[in-house]
Amino acid sequence: MKIAILGRWNATCGASLHAELIGREFIKMGHELIVFAPTFKSANKWWHHKIIMEDEDFVIRAYEEDDPRGGSGKIYNEKLLSENFDFLIVESYRGLPCREVERILPEIKKRSKVIVVLHEGKKEDLKYRNVEEFDAVVVFDRRYIDEVCNAKNVYVIPYPCYPLTKPREVERRGAKKIFFSFGRQPEFEYMDYIKALRELRSRYDLVYRIVRSNGMLHVKERWIEQIRKRLTIEEIYDFLNRSDIHLLPKGSTESVVVSSTVYQCLGSLCPIIAPKARYFETLPEEHGVKPVVLYTDIEDLKRKIVRLLEDDSYRNAVLRAAEKFVKENSSEVVAKKFIELYQKL
Repeated sequence: MKIAILGRWNATCGASLHAELIGREFIKMGHELIVFAPTFKSANKWWHHKIIMEDEDFVIRAYEEDDPRGGSGKIYNEKLLSENFDFLIVESYRGLPCREVERILPEIKKRSKVIVVLHEGKKEDLKYRNVEEFDAVVVFDRRYIDEVCNAKNVYVIPYPCYPLTKPREVERRGAKKIFFSFGRQPEFEYMDYIKALRELRSRYDLVYRIVRSNGMLHVKERWIEQIRKRLTIEEIYDFLNRSDIHLLPKGSTESVVVSSTVYQCLGSLCPIIAPKARYFETLPEEHGVKPVVLYTDIEDLKRKIVRLLEDDSYRNAVLRAAEKFVKENSSEVVAKKFIELYQKL
């Protein structure tokens, strides 16, 4: 088949990662892929959605995003409507010119099926007049149906995980403990980790490596290493494979949301610690263990860091949960679910 995706591509955001993970699986399956992505100029207006890689030959920059400061985007019809494809996946997110998508939807539906994937986390974020005009609406879990979109044609297909990657064998017992964070989250989201590790320095010889794609944090302590760089997935996994614990900065939110960083990084089997927040509330729990270790306050964070470092049975249980979750929600499994959905339509 020829499958099309309309949405971000090669960018640093969850909508782009979702498209890339399933899109590249479609190619592995032998399908032809075409991607209609936003123009570089419009995409780079959004602070955390920068383009990070050169486009492949199948990528067409075919629309302008809505301006974050106000103003509607535009779809270049001749680019989108001149291509033939079996079905189109629309990655819907803040910034996508949704009204423009609605305007050309009837023309596209004359020759192909159209599936929309909702990344919006609140009802008021949905800018469509009627999502049931799409052939199918895909959400990541039941919360989206309960709180965002209860359409007649809604289906749950989980967010995909980056495939399992065998960690590099590193002997860590008795060695320096390495903690790692990356991204460009606000500075306050790192403070719990810095405070906890500062107190644990009397117990461990440790280093906290922070890689940020914009500015450095305003902290200067010898045990904190800061690097300014926008990492590729290969570079992220190299850091993860050389770390004892991945500390994931996340703030609280009332929106329905998943953490694309978790789905991107679990496959490294470097244990992840994160604050207890809505990003992680649907992660499964077996025998008191989730794929991600969640903490409630700094004291709880310190206890869980110590347990991950010193209790091998607990650490192994967390990694087994992570491995099981990645296998059940791999990009290959999820891409096949989209093919199966198309075949039902």
